Amino acid sequence: MIVQTSRFGAVEVDENRIINFPRGILGFPQFHNFVLIQPEADSTFFWLQSAETADLAFVVTDPLLFITDYQVPLREESRVELGLKDLSEASVLVIVNKVGETLTANLQGPLVIHGTTRVAAQIVISEKKYLTRQPIMQLQRAGKPQYVSKSA
Repeated sequence: MIVQTSRFGAVEVDENRIINFPRGILGFPQFHNFVLIQPEADSTFFWLQSAETADLAFVVTDPLLFITDYQVPLREESRVELGLKDLSEASVLVIVNKVGETLTANLQGPLVIHGTTRVAAQIVISEKKYLTRQPIMQLQRAGKPQYVSKSA
């Protein structure tokens, strides 16, 4: 299938790669189908692109690349909703934002994606251990980005 994007134009995607968020993503409940776009083969960051509108995409990453002790406390109702026996059957991504010259990750609202069925949900973690804007990388004008931390 062809997915229209505002950043990459038309992108061909295998229909089996569609990620379905039955309840949408917080703030965007009307959009349910997304695809992951990897801009480069070795990229740390991906685009979670809506398959329904070209103008909706989020930068996401694997939080364990930056916060090595990050854990998602998955409640029983979330596990049942996603059809998971346990979290090992899922991928966890977090939404990334740029705040000034810092990249931050929303560790309180991870995206949990069932590895086989591709059914997903944004989980809200109420623990104050994690932040919605946890700094993960300091950007520099020249040279390589600097990682901010390895644990929460």
